[in-house]
Amino acid sequence: MGERDRLREYRGKRDFGRTREPEGRGAAAGAAPRFVVQIHDARTMHFDFRLQVDDVLKSWSVPKGPSDDPSDKRLAMPTEDHPLEYEEFEGVIPKGEYGGGTVIVWDNGTYEPLSHDREGRPVDFGESLERGHATFRLRGSKLHGEFALTRIRGGQDDREAWLLVKAGKGRSAGHGTPDPYRARSVRTGRTLAQVAADGEER
Repeated sequence: MGERDRLREYRGKRDFGRTREPEGRGAAAGAAPRFVVQIHDARTMHFDFRLQVDDVLKSWSVPKGPSDDPSDKRLAMPTEDHPLEYEEFEGVIPKGEYGGGTVIVWDNGTYEPLSHDREGRPVDFGESLERGHATFRLRGSKLHGEFALTRIRGGQDDREAWLLVKAGKGRSAGHGTPDPYRARSVRTGRTLAQVAADGEER
């Protein structure tokens, strides 16, 4: 399936004459796959967790945000694929548009796929997600180490749901999940309120 087909749902939900979100023009993929965590103050506050898989960002809405405490199991609800350029998106989505609200880039970086089969052979990352379980090592500004995404519900009658968990035992000294209202962008150092104010001035 081509990049344009994979982004059909994404494009169908947005009026690019009103929102500054990227349409997806086919950004060049780097040597290592990328990830981004965005804080999205929309109808409900949540974190968007996105992993590059081939030429798109596979995306999950994580209401409580990712945690570097292995005892925290965070619900992650899949959303539509996003273009690679979305890693850089920060700003205000106009009211009335899909996802209307303010977005900041809380963390970004690269990740290393770690999924293997029972014989220890590497498994294609996209394939491991299709099977419902994928492990990976994040190398971000704030999130580091091994994480796993596991599908816990899915099918025709139930809305698909996953868990995002930090691998390991015990608690991990790190950033944890921030207060989204006080968190700052890894790109610009701004808070949600500052980004929203800048958007109103434009």
